Amino acid sequence: MSYMRRMGSLLGLRASTDRRRGRRREASRGLRILVIDDSRTVVKILSRMLSQNEFEPVGAGDAEEGLQLARRRPPDLIFLDIILPGMNGFAALRRLRQHPATADVPVIMISGDEQSMAKMVLDRLGSDDFMSKPFGRADVFTRIERLVRDGRLPQRLRSSAFDRQAI
Repeated sequence: MSYMRRMGSLLGLRASTDRRRGRRREASRGLRILVIDDSRTVVKILSRMLSQNEFEPVGAGDAEEGLQLARRRPPDLIFLDIILPGMNGFAALRRLRQHPATADVPVIMISGDEQSMAKMVLDRLGSDDFMSKPFGRADVFTRIERLVRDGRLPQRLRSSAFDRQAI
């Protein structure tokens, strides 16, 4: 078993294949999602994925900019890189949790550094999930779906063909 899988199992994270079991629970359209990462490529890719699912992504290149954006207009969800120039993601998470406007906003920490994952396990500063780089579409939406299932994000209402026939 790989280091990341062991750490994921310690945190209670499930493999992305769990998403295929049962009924999918998608988050409401139009959710504002803040992506804080110093890599413009990561911000762009993640923003594109989110836009394609009818979310409103907002990008920030460092923690200070992300905190300003979050306080000015609190997002519904934050993807926060751990390794950032200046203030790191752990310090930014602490500040998000201390500010009344952002204290309850779900935060998914992201990093490509396995040591950061170990530190995350030890600190567990109040993030809602962790996603390692590189990530794919299934990784992103599995985590969002988990937040919906846990009641941290609103569920997308959709009527199925069966529901329309019943009316």
